[in-house]
Amino acid sequence: MKDQKEDLNNCPIDFTIDVISGRWSMWILWTLQDAPLRFGEIRKRIPGITEKMLIQQLKKFEEYNLVSRKVYSQIPPKVEYTLTEHGQSLKPIMQLIKQWGDEHLHLKKSNLNS
Repeated sequence: MKDQKEDLNNCPIDFTIDVISGRWSMWILWTLQDAPLRFGEIRKRIPGITEKMLIQQLKKFEEYNLVSRKVYSQIPPKVEYTLTEHGQSLKPIMQLIKQWGDEHLHLKKSNLNS
């Protein structure tokens, strides 16, 4: 008999949610979708994210091959992060999530005023 946890690990929906879930995941991926950015530039574009959280998320995305880290040999050191081709494959999903939010954000606002 299969372990229930093993079934969840093999579920494509659970895998996708694991990759893109988290408060900052979509923000980071969205920020990197158009051009390579340095760590400080990413952090400036995502209000409220801590340095520790950004480091953790970027490492996670590197492990999933969604983000690549390029280190330039210069002084001072320069490091850029960019979406890999695999990471670029998430762009349509991110666009749909944004579109859905644009179309339904008013529901949150109207519920807050009720």
